[in-house]
Amino acid sequence: MEKIYTIPVNDAYDSDCECPLCDLKEKAEQNFLDYYLGPSLMEPDTRKITNKTGFCPHHMGMLNNSEAGRLGLGLMLHTHLKDIDADISKDIRDAIPDKAGLIKGRSSDYKAKLNKVADKIDRRVNMCPICEKIDDSMAHYYDVIAWMFKHDPDFHKKFANKSCCLPHTAELLRAASKLSQNDAAEFLTVLADNNDKNIKTLTDDVEWFTLKFDYRNNDKPWGNSKNAIQRTMRYLSSDRRDFDEQQRK
Repeated sequence: MEKIYTIPVNDAYDSDCECPLCDLKEKAEQNFLDYYLGPSLMEPDTRKITNKTGFCPHHMGMLNNSEAGRLGLGLMLHTHLKDIDADISKDIRDAIPDKAGLIKGRSSDYKAKLNKVADKIDRRVNMCPICEKIDDSMAHYYDVIAWMFKHDPDFHKKFANKSCCLPHTAELLRAASKLSQNDAAEFLTVLADNNDKNIKTLTDDVEWFTLKFDYRNNDKPWGNSKNAIQRTMRYLSSDRRDFDEQQRK
């Protein structure tokens, strides 16, 4: 396997994080944000792509938060708007139905036309080259993890000691479908054990979090339950935002 993928995987599993896959995704996302706000934004091939796709709301927000890249974002949005105008505006106007009158009766044909234009707009606004590149990188990481589990004894140990969020567990299940039956059985046994331990820990911590609201437990220690809600949200959603005020302090 290429070191370009195995090195980041090892680094993620060595790090102090709740989910190594989320860590890999976050770093890939930042790399692509930097790429699109860097010199590439003036490259014709890149601009041809961004003119057509623009960015999803999530990544537009992240690009906007980089004040140093506001000019680049503005340049990309300017030409993207022109492309949208040329591709969509006429279709919207052409979809306006004729008013029904005495000579021209009512017709339902306009409904299909309206829905067709709406579907076209949906496809356009849901395009995002950053999302596509992240998905492509993560697809490689899932396969690399399954490969390293079989071929790298050191990584085998790391994998056994690290759980991951539920959405990324699903992706590792898909990666395991590419393994032989025996290799898949070994890989998934470890994955299932990790998931069981993770869910039990979260369930117990969330329960204790709720029980702490009982006045009889006021003087009892919180244990690891103070941020149980946030950790559970991250496990269920693969969202790495820091919801935990206590951690930020």
